[in-house]
Amino acid sequence: MKPIYRYFVQPQIDVRTHSIFGYELLIKQWTPDGWRLPESFVDIDLNVNAKLLVETTKILGKKVQYCSVNVSREQLMDTQMAKAIIKSQMQLYPTKLVVELTEEQGPQQYCDSSLVPYLRNFMEHGMQISLDDVGTGDNSFDSVRSFLPLASELKFALQNFRSNIEDPNLREKLRAWKGISTEYGQRLILEGIEDSEDDEISNKLGINFRQGYYYGKPQLLPLIGDSNEMKNI
Repeated sequence: MKPIYRYFVQPQIDVRTHSIFGYELLIKQWTPDGWRLPESFVDIDLNVNAKLLVETTKILGKKVQYCSVNVSREQLMDTQMAKAIIKSQMQLYPTKLVVELTEEQGPQQYCDSSLVPYLRNFMEHGMQISLDDVGTGDNSFDSVRSFLPLASELKFALQNFRSNIEDPNLREKLRAWKGISTEYGQRLILEGIEDSEDDEISNKLGINFRQGYYYGKPQLLPLIGDSNEMKNI
């Protein structure tokens, strides 16, 4: 049996207006235990992913200002996936599709300069570029420097750190990325807000765009024909 995937949507909040300004699409796999994160995103067939993205954005429609989807370097360089992303933007218009460039590495390695024309192509089709998980893993300032002029958004994920938001070192790093986002005129989205304490400290740091379980868990976007079992999560 072929694996079954669906996208879930998680709201992104602007605390200044107390409203949802965007959704992030998060892919999950159907298992005997219900919906779970795939063991490997790299192993998902690109043809399957491309078709799913088009079907999902057609259902999602024009509900918010932004709709974000994670795109790996491997997917970025794949012609069919790129066409699906462009078609999804056409379906979502005037909602802007935000391509979140992840640091996930596939079987092939691509230098940063080779990615830039592909990112610019998406921008020419009305999309925006987001840099996911800045400040963690390989996404240091130096590693994303060449992408910063292209990006409209940076995402900083609290869940990637062992310490919590009260850690002075973590807060200093967050302030640094807030400064970078201001310099480049970008949205800075703080991910992983889990409770009122995270929310309050985010207020003190002056970060208005947020995402996390505190504001809403990812919700399934079922497709036509999905069984009731798959919908009951």
